[in-house]
Amino acid sequence: MPQRRRTRAVHIGAVTVGADSPIVVQSMTTTPTLDVEASVCQARRLADAGARLVRLTAQGVSHAASLGEIRAALRAQGVEVPLVADIHFNPAAAFEAARHVEKVRINPGNFFDPGRTFRKMDFTDEEYAAELTEIRRKFVPFLELCRQNGTAIRIGVNHGSLSDRIMSRYGDGAEGMVESALEYLRICRDEKFGNVVVSIKASDVPLMTATVRRLAEAMDAEGLDYPLHLGVTEAGNATEGRVKSAVGIGSLLVDGLGDTIRVSLSEDPCAEIPVAEAIISHVDSARRNMTAAAPRRAVPATMPVLAADAKADVETEGCRAIADVLAAGRPVSVRVSYPAAMSADDITVAAAVDLGYLILAGAVTAVGISSPALTAAEADALARDIVQATGIERFKAEIVACPGCGRTLFDLPAALDAVKKACSHLRHLKIAVMGCIVNGPGEMAGADYGYVGAAAGNVSIYRGIEPVRRNVPQADALAALIDIIKADGQWRETAEK
Repeated sequence: MPQRRRTRAVHIGAVTVGADSPIVVQSMTTTPTLDVEASVCQARRLADAGARLVRLTAQGVSHAASLGEIRAALRAQGVEVPLVADIHFNPAAAFEAARHVEKVRINPGNFFDPGRTFRKMDFTDEEYAAELTEIRRKFVPFLELCRQNGTAIRIGVNHGSLSDRIMSRYGDGAEGMVESALEYLRICRDEKFGNVVVSIKASDVPLMTATVRRLAEAMDAEGLDYPLHLGVTEAGNATEGRVKSAVGIGSLLVDGLGDTIRVSLSEDPCAEIPVAEAIISHVDSARRNMTAAAPRRAVPATMPVLAADAKADVETEGCRAIADVLAAGRPVSVRVSYPAAMSADDITVAAAVDLGYLILAGAVTAVGISSPALTAAEADALARDIVQATGIERFKAEIVACPGCGRTLFDLPAALDAVKKACSHLRHLKIAVMGCIVNGPGEMAGADYGYVGAAAGNVSIYRGIEPVRRNVPQADALAALIDIIKADGQWRETAEK
């Protein structure tokens, strides 16, 4: 069995992440942080649902101060779940939050560096070293404040918010993402600040999994034993969101990487908890059947989905799937069967973990799913969603969407459903539905079009990273998006064959 990566124990209130502790499930509120009553209510619901950490956005100092009121109200109700402040662009808010909550997440891409503008910057080695010295000068006082207050931190890198400085030096890919994390982790090590968790996230599942593996190797090489927080950003909702999360998070957990997870769904955040728990449960079953990690091979350029009556090289059941395929010693076609007693939701997670792991390892050439609990059409659709999540084939439009948070000022779940209904047949396009300017345009990295939150009740429509229509009322925004797609000659009336 692949051994779980050894890490130090990080204490977040009464919750321990890393070392020998079980995988910790967490989530994030969608309520405005200044609305103390609503935030307390949702945080309590999340804790009751099984979240062991609850994150809230703190976009300003007043929001960070409000976290203290939320925490006090929860403790008065007997709710002890540790709170995490989510910080972008505003170091002052991070300093304030460190006084009120058990953990603060900062984004290296916009903590001290300005927000990215996709501007190429040229540095000599001496100039770049001076930039790092300035980051250290600003970051060390924050670590000292956290040390004094017993506050943990997360160094949280997102693919779509790397700084212009990092991208100019290391590129907008795995190398840049890993280096963005390491710059801050090295300072933590030098300052002997150990209460640190680190994450690298992306909406592109293959990029996310490959980059987390690269980060783990880089940390191990430098003696940095910090725990890993796993998640797929902008996973979306419904089956697609669950599949992307299970493929990305599950593939890493199978190989022993990851100490805390958050499933990001554009739904009520309480819906994230059972999905996260199902991923952990199925990975535990799969790992009990394994004798070794999958060797990394080249991933096929295409991935056929087996018809219901097609024969596979390997026919296997449930959590034995990974072990049985690896035992073949070569890439094979595989059909995985699941019992009638499993629910459709559990099959979705299980199949995404099993087949997603094997696809990303280059261990299979074709995939299929069967179960008495699914019709042939449902099984085929699930297999296609899994293949699409791995980035090999696109059977429908790639629609990415953030889960929303207290920064979101429009009805994001309704907008996502409307965009999916209108545009899913546009399989040649990637469309992003983002709650706010933090998640767009940067976080929708690579999208052809974006539907991005602006002022209250309004959104802006993007073509790539450029805003085309600003502050469109939500009632008119879908039509505006479609008009732009049509004007660009990218609209199709029906799905392509």
